Amino acid sequence: MNELIKITDMTGRYDISARTLRYYEDMGLITSTRSDDYAYRLYDEAAVKRLEQVLILRRLNIGIRDIRRVLYAPGSEAVLEVLGKKVSDIDDEVALLHELKEIVQAFIRQIKSVDFQNDGDVKLLYEKAKDIESQLVNVEYEGNPSSANRFAEVTEKLGQVPGAIRKYPVFSLCFHGLGSDENTKAAFALYEEAFGAINTWEEQPYNSGPGNLHIMMEINGFEVLLKTQGGKNPGDRICCAMEFNNESDLRRAYAALAREGQGEWLEPAPHAPVGAFVTDKFGVGWWLHT
Repeated sequence: MNELIKITDMTGRYDISARTLRYYEDMGLITSTRSDDYAYRLYDEAAVKRLEQVLILRRLNIGIRDIRRVLYAPGSEAVLEVLGKKVSDIDDEVALLHELKEIVQAFIRQIKSVDFQNDGDVKLLYEKAKDIESQLVNVEYEGNPSSANRFAEVTEKLGQVPGAIRKYPVFSLCFHGLGSDENTKAAFALYEEAFGAINTWEEQPYNSGPGNLHIMMEINGFEVLLKTQGGKNPGDRICCAMEFNNESDLRRAYAALAREGQGEWLEPAPHAPVGAFVTDKFGVGWWLHT
């Protein structure tokens, strides 16, 4: 294979973003080339094979620093050392999971001992739960190592902090002041066409009746609330950036947003080979790039 592959073809073939590909290049894991008659990054056969090696190691959850060692160290000692350490890490995680299981089972046994028809028992269980919660966040707790403190330590190491201990707020955007319920529905239809948005719920809240429609939509896992009521210009001081894996999807989104809006294509840049800015008919700005 002597032909050079475009960055958009690489991202599509291996289902990764252009940003990830550029990051791998910045970290020295792969290299690209440029052609005098083509402004974007190109990859040869060696770069393709190297990317495949990187992706295999990343699927094994190997860190970038260790991947560099594996790729650049001569012989097989480095890869055997890295993979051996990974096996050890997995063994540690398995041990922690078993310990977490024992903690949860102990709590289940405590709950089973409670008579939920007895108000006194329910009250005691509630008080015990509050006591456990305070112990989990109290570093001075000196109970059994396999109880509250260990539970917090285990869940922290596993990256699974229980919601009962700490609940983080959900962040989302809001495009408000769309003017009418019909406009709110039209805005969703536009973003559904441009980005494949999903309508997660739709209602007139607080029994407010027509003229206050709320639509919560999801774009690539991110929530955006559309509201009929609000300021006159919902897009004021709002610019949403959207990175695409390939140029065809970007151009499809641009065409939909610019149909009744205003847009312009941007000059190619190292961080955004293909880019455009468009303000849609509802006043929301979008920076689209690969």
